[in-house]
Amino acid sequence: MSDIAPNDVTPSNVASDTPQTLTDEAILARFLASKNPPGSARTLGFRMLSVSQAERRVEIAFEPSVEAVGNPMGQVQGGFVCAMLDECMSVAGMITSGMTCVVPTLEMKTSFLRPALPGPLKGVGWVVRWGKTVCFLEGELYDPEGRLLAKASATAIPTPFSKFKK
Repeated sequence: MSDIAPNDVTPSNVASDTPQTLTDEAILARFLASKNPPGSARTLGFRMLSVSQAERRVEIAFEPSVEAVGNPMGQVQGGFVCAMLDECMSVAGMITSGMTCVVPTLEMKTSFLRPALPGPLKGVGWVVRWGKTVCFLEGELYDPEGRLLAKASATAIPTPFSKFKK
């Protein structure tokens, strides 16, 4: 077990150089207790719902406002839909790494199946394959009625968190 308290979410304890032995619940608690989420996460209304390390899968709630992400038709602009899917996939990758890596996207393909409206949305992201130098990720975004809005697949490069420490 890690000697880091589950509620300690200082930047140096969110990710580390060595894999941490944390339960799904402890990882979820860290995300929920974060006091300084990235600006992009705030814009998208990001809130972690569930973590499954065994399935290499996460579920994330988003609640974007029309003022922050709306297009002229009052829908979520497609770039923000891509950002939500990218968040789901990259967080699944970070968790799969044992919280030791970020997973910058090398390429991403998104299929838009129906318009996303501002308000509650749910994203799911998972790791299809994890390799030493590249990983393959997928994600889906749903409306409150459970209708699939968009799907994405991505190739990313696992990069040790230590390379980004200041």
